[in-house]
Amino acid sequence: MNTAESLPALIGGQSGSQTVDLVWEVTKLRCQSPITVNAELIAAYQAASSPHTLRALAGDIEAFDLWCRQNGCVTVPATPEAVADYLDWRAGKGGKPASLGRYKASIAKLHQLLELKDPTQAELVKLRLRAIRREKGVAQAQARPLRFKGAVRDVERDQPRGLNIRAILEACGDDLPGLRDRALLSIAYDTGLRASELVAVEVEHVLEAIDPEARLLTIPRHKGDQDGEGATAFLSPRSVRAITAWRAASGVESGPLFRRVQVRRYKARAAVKGRRIETISGREAWDLRKTLPKPAVPARTEYDVGEGALHPGSIGPIWRAMIQRAFDKGALSDLTADDLAQLLKGVSAHSTRVGLNQDLFASGEDLAGIMDALRWKSPRMPLAYNRNLAAEQGAAGRLIAKIG
Repeated sequence: MNTAESLPALIGGQSGSQTVDLVWEVTKLRCQSPITVNAELIAAYQAASSPHTLRALAGDIEAFDLWCRQNGCVTVPATPEAVADYLDWRAGKGGKPASLGRYKASIAKLHQLLELKDPTQAELVKLRLRAIRREKGVAQAQARPLRFKGAVRDVERDQPRGLNIRAILEACGDDLPGLRDRALLSIAYDTGLRASELVAVEVEHVLEAIDPEARLLTIPRHKGDQDGEGATAFLSPRSVRAITAWRAASGVESGPLFRRVQVRRYKARAAVKGRRIETISGREAWDLRKTLPKPAVPARTEYDVGEGALHPGSIGPIWRAMIQRAFDKGALSDLTADDLAQLLKGVSAHSTRVGLNQDLFASGEDLAGIMDALRWKSPRMPLAYNRNLAAEQGAAGRLIAKIG
């Protein structure tokens, strides 16, 4: 393996692996001259990294290589000028400072793996990135929180209002998609799992708890646990009932708990053109069976439960579809259609994690307890998610509420 064009296959995994099939389209990096690849270094990096990290790196490098080709630049070894111009271009296309930081890190990692000088350490790149951050600010757009009772002050006593998980769960149907979605949303709220962690839940991960109506969920690995120490989350009796109903209806006995459900709907077919099925009965129906090649067929729906787990990218769309169905059924009665359209724009797979974080804060849990419940290593994100609630419940907010 003596050329840089072999790098994508090395980083992504062996040919035919899931990582390569899902993410990497093998491309020839634009090189100034043939690059020698240290296969052992690449293999070690691959073994030490999660599939998500590898996919992200692959996508970032492919995007940078495409830009270099279009602008007559060399991808490896890249010049500081090329990296700085690329980051400026991504910023002009709407790239946020956090995303630009990731692109910079991916370019740096590419050069490190090829044992080349890192162009991102040049002062030019640092200053240009700092200028972008100064212009745009570093605040990240927060996912719309999905709180259990909505935007309430007292999570125990207040009635649900607005966009709330309780109403969405109650609006779920009793067909296979509805049963799966109810269990999926209930577990997502209880545990605050990220999308990739949620779809990785398997039947074997659900364990007995001291409370006979509750369960514990083993989390073999999560974003902040690259060494695989594992963690445990609590599953409420509500989630246990939802899991039991979904498994009983779907026949899922082991392996991935949440799977794709393919729905096939068949329209009714009348035996006589222009006649509805219910109008054909009695002696006439008997005679028609003897004379017509195709009998009347009632409408029906068939479901097919897949073998593999849901894709992490499907979680956000599932939440938005559930919210829309709940609204259509009148379960979110205090929202208008315009309210809903605006709210849906901010809903993502992360909304349940943000919502649980805010409900914990509103219920009086301290930062240490919230970090432990949601498996955070740093207080930065839980504090960011609770910034608005903290302002409302802080000293100034309490005073203004008293004086009116």
